Amino acid sequence: MWWWLATPITLSRAPIDPSAKLQCVSYAPFRGDQTPLDPTTHIDVGQIEQDLKQLVQITDCVRTYSIENGLDQVPSVAAKVGLKVIQGIWLGSDRFKNLAQVAVAVDLTKDYPGTITSLVVGNEVLLRGEMTASDLAAIIRSVKAQVAVPVTYADVWEYWLKNREIYDAVDFVTIHILPYWEDFPIRAKFASAHVNSIRQRMAVAFPGKEILIGETGWPSEGRMREGALPSRANQARVVSEILSLAKAQNFRVNLIEAYDQPWKRQLEGTVGGYWGFIDSVHRTLKYPPNQAITNYPLWKWYMGAGMGLSVLVFGAALLTLRRRPWTPRFTSWLGVGIAATSAGMLLGIAADKMYYESYGFGGWLQWGALLAAGIASPLLCANALMSGRGLPTFLDLLGPRNGKTRPLLAILLAFTLAVTALIASETVLGFVFDPRYRDFPFASLTMAVVPFALLLVNRPQTGTRPMAEAVFAGLLTISALYTLYNEGRDNWQSLWTCAVYLLFAFTLWRARVEQIQE
Repeated sequence: MWWWLATPITLSRAPIDPSAKLQCVSYAPFRGDQTPLDPTTHIDVGQIEQDLKQLVQITDCVRTYSIENGLDQVPSVAAKVGLKVIQGIWLGSDRFKNLAQVAVAVDLTKDYPGTITSLVVGNEVLLRGEMTASDLAAIIRSVKAQVAVPVTYADVWEYWLKNREIYDAVDFVTIHILPYWEDFPIRAKFASAHVNSIRQRMAVAFPGKEILIGETGWPSEGRMREGALPSRANQARVVSEILSLAKAQNFRVNLIEAYDQPWKRQLEGTVGGYWGFIDSVHRTLKYPPNQAITNYPLWKWYMGAGMGLSVLVFGAALLTLRRRPWTPRFTSWLGVGIAATSAGMLLGIAADKMYYESYGFGGWLQWGALLAAGIASPLLCANALMSGRGLPTFLDLLGPRNGKTRPLLAILLAFTLAVTALIASETVLGFVFDPRYRDFPFASLTMAVVPFALLLVNRPQTGTRPMAEAVFAGLLTISALYTLYNEGRDNWQSLWTCAVYLLFAFTLWRARVEQIQE
């Protein structure tokens, strides 16, 4: 499986090639916990200089979005290292703040005339609904009267068509085309064709002025949207094809973005933090030239860890038989084999997803707990299968003991079941009420749920259905069916995750509590 998953892709053009520099890339300097959402954040000039010295090796230009948080230092550093700057002015609903941004940007343009090549007055302010088109046009004309460089406005392409009066105010049109974020998401293999189609459509709608693609690219991590899958290989493919198209048809394009920006995950989930082609932690290219591009560079470690877990699951079963000699049924051994194989295959994927999708203490706690449940479940269920014990219930963990002594492993198994049920319920409700930025926990959830389902071969034949398990089963079933409808049939992450939710619901529905004779 890992040989198949880790097979590298080959591209006709290296996405990032120092011998053929990029035209321009979006640049934001924030690292780690640094965020522009905190107005007190100020980036040191040394950090910006370190970044721009790296970027000058692969691009001729950087695009900025603001002059706040220390970004007003970018033009001076860019002039020193030899980069051009498309200077951004961030506009919002605060009129006084807008005037301050404009004043600083105008002064920077006059101070660095050979570095700042153009001004972008506002970024997606119409999309956010923070300003009217007439007010925006007035600010653009005011800025044009004060500077000698071309002035533009940047927004998603649909908002240019909805607000055509902005076209008259700008020197050139800057559009954002993000195939992943389209209302009808575009698959990676069709992304470059989509970009070209929209560019040509905009050229017809707005003749006589240059069309700059101010943002385009693809995320390397995050959840699927219909058939649009974020991955390292897809990001490399999309970037390579768009750059080849730009070279062949001679149009300007600015890639989003230079560095991954962790702070964006607070607004857009996992996918928001991984649009960069340089890793935010190690500051290294995700796909260096002349190196194979694979979604799992550490696949050998993942494969080895998965094999180790499989061996441990079989070891737990054999150890149980040594302590309790009897002849288990064939179905018990089959269950151990399925649990060991599924957990071993998915361990690396689950660990990879936990690393990239955990954000903040709560995120690490949630995904870490689910992965721990995914590792513990096959081990504990192997013991239960070989011992002849059935699926535990929440009463085994939380109910009265009635003088009975419960084995420690049985208590741990019930605890693992409860943790899995709580996280499964939280995530499935998230897909119902707030799904846009949520990740699908298909790998860890499968590792945990499949062994529980296999314990049904040992379930008690008599007993009552617990109320709590029935409620969880109903919640998972209804929510999973809605999620299947809402996410569409092209999203295999959704299909897989919802199938596991339904399997878990069936498992909980079949749980029984042995009746106690009075």
